[in-house]
Amino acid sequence: MLNKVEICGVNTAKLPLYKEAEMMEMLLKIKEGDLETREEFIHGNLRLVLSVIQRFSSRGENPDDLFQVGCIGLIKALDNFDMSHGVKFSTYAVPMIIGEVRRYLRDNNAIRVSRSLRDMAYKALQTRETLSRQLQREPTVAEIAEAMEAEREDVVLALESIQEPVSLYEPVFHDDGDAIYVMDQVSDTKNTDERWIENLALSEAMKKLTPRERKILNMRFFEGKTQMEVAEEISISQAQVSRLEKNALKFMRKYV
Repeated sequence: MLNKVEICGVNTAKLPLYKEAEMMEMLLKIKEGDLETREEFIHGNLRLVLSVIQRFSSRGENPDDLFQVGCIGLIKALDNFDMSHGVKFSTYAVPMIIGEVRRYLRDNNAIRVSRSLRDMAYKALQTRETLSRQLQREPTVAEIAEAMEAEREDVVLALESIQEPVSLYEPVFHDDGDAIYVMDQVSDTKNTDERWIENLALSEAMKKLTPRERKILNMRFFEGKTQMEVAEEISISQAQVSRLEKNALKFMRKYV
């Protein structure tokens, strides 16, 4: 998708790029009802849509579909933009475009959520906004549930049901160098450097054992055989297996 030149019949390589002052002049004309300038302004900000949908490139969605949805978000941002707030249009538009794309992905998610659960989730979000204004802080789930006259567990379940799955390959930060992805910030308690070094030390310790000791430990701890089964297979007594096993483990502990 990142290398696609034409999306929905739009040649992205030839999209115009306006300066902030030019955009402000165009916005003034748009507010006065100039439809031609409106079309020109939307066309001139399609780069903004492209930059947003690139964030969702790992989702496997058709880029044409995402581009169209992003354009809807751009138009909504233009219709609702208030110049009196003194913010750049792009600052206002990007969250609107992202929201529109995420809404599309959520509604077209393979994981289907019942209408009643989704309605409760949206009601919970509205209640949270209302309580935030009243309390001047983020309300707790218990407070939201109480205001909705619903069970706390039901509210939690509803809010979790509309959470958008995040790809491990979604970039969370991008500087001049390489991007940092979600997977880079996920802790791996299994494949740590310490575990790798420990496994390496165990492997080296196994090499220091005699062939018989290695065979016994392999059969006991990798094949899951009992000492009696090992004794029968290598034709020694169970007591000898026990002694050899203990000596081998004692040496390995000391080596590691």
